Amino acid sequence: MESGKVGHRIRGFMAQKEMDLDQLARLSGLERDFLHSVIEDDVYPSLGPLLKIARALDVRLGTFIDDQFGEDPFIVRQEERKSELSMLRGKDKPVDLKFYSLGKGKSDRRMEPFYVELHPESAEEKTLSSHEGEEFIVVQNGTVEVIYGDQTFTLGVGDSVYYNSIVPHYVSCKGEQHAAIYAVLYIPE
Repeated sequence: MESGKVGHRIRGFMAQKEMDLDQLARLSGLERDFLHSVIEDDVYPSLGPLLKIARALDVRLGTFIDDQFGEDPFIVRQEERKSELSMLRGKDKPVDLKFYSLGKGKSDRRMEPFYVELHPESAEEKTLSSHEGEEFIVVQNGTVEVIYGDQTFTLGVGDSVYYNSIVPHYVSCKGEQHAAIYAVLYIPE
């Protein structure tokens, strides 16, 4: 699969499976207009909707961000990190979250590790999402707000949270300063 934007990759898998936008909407449970924006305008969704798209297309979440290498053990040096995904609320809106894949290159992985920069814009619209699996987060810097079901938690540097991601949740920066986390998602097959 050619490296490129998420929309391009989704379009490629849809073509392979002879699937149209309406079918993808039905199988993923996501709105057709939202999917159109992701595919045509290269608006990157949060990980919850991206996982639902991956499930509908019967591919791993990592398929959208890696090129299928096979190194083991796989090491990512801090200076070699590259931003893989920038989550936007819409076509002409600022970046909320910036994801750096720490597993890109390990094709047989069962977890998706990320370094994530959370921008203050991430706290503007708090849309909870849910998906199969579990998540583990450690705050690297700044202050982070985690909404989990009907509870809200504030985490500082060094704090961590481990939760079942089937419960609606949202992670954002708290306050006007950027924050950063390490996040590991486990997604059952």
